[in-house]
Amino acid sequence: MRTKKIIERFKSPHSKSMWAKAYSMSELLVVLCIIGILILLVLPNQTSVIAQAKAIEAQSMLNHLYGLQKSHFYRFSKYSNDFEALGYEPAATINEGGQAIYKIEIFEASINSFKARAVSLSDFDGDGNFNTWEVDQNKLLIETVKD
Repeated sequence: MRTKKIIERFKSPHSKSMWAKAYSMSELLVVLCIIGILILLVLPNQTSVIAQAKAIEAQSMLNHLYGLQKSHFYRFSKYSNDFEALGYEPAATINEGGQAIYKIEIFEASINSFKARAVSLSDFDGDGNFNTWEVDQNKLLIETVKD
């Protein structure tokens, strides 16, 4: 008798049942499946955008290295392959616990020319190619390996 009074106290005077209107579990699952399918359709299109955004890191680091090489050339009349002589400290890569995605290296330096390379440490689209950028003494910045 007491429980009946408690239930009647919580009932709305305008509703005849105690059940609230809601979506069934199957309706929720259908909506989640549709959302998942839409995400899978959009995701492959985003990989090229992500790769382009990460390539900006390589371009920025190589442009900075180019400026340091030019400064070194004006002072000493030659290019250097030594980061310390240039005053360049490469950022710690993701393999070293840092956040840099590209590894920078100077693979050619002489009196009249230099070439530096930035190679990505991860394969952005899983095709086996690692994105590579190069810069030379003329500030010719090119993407030698596309990913």
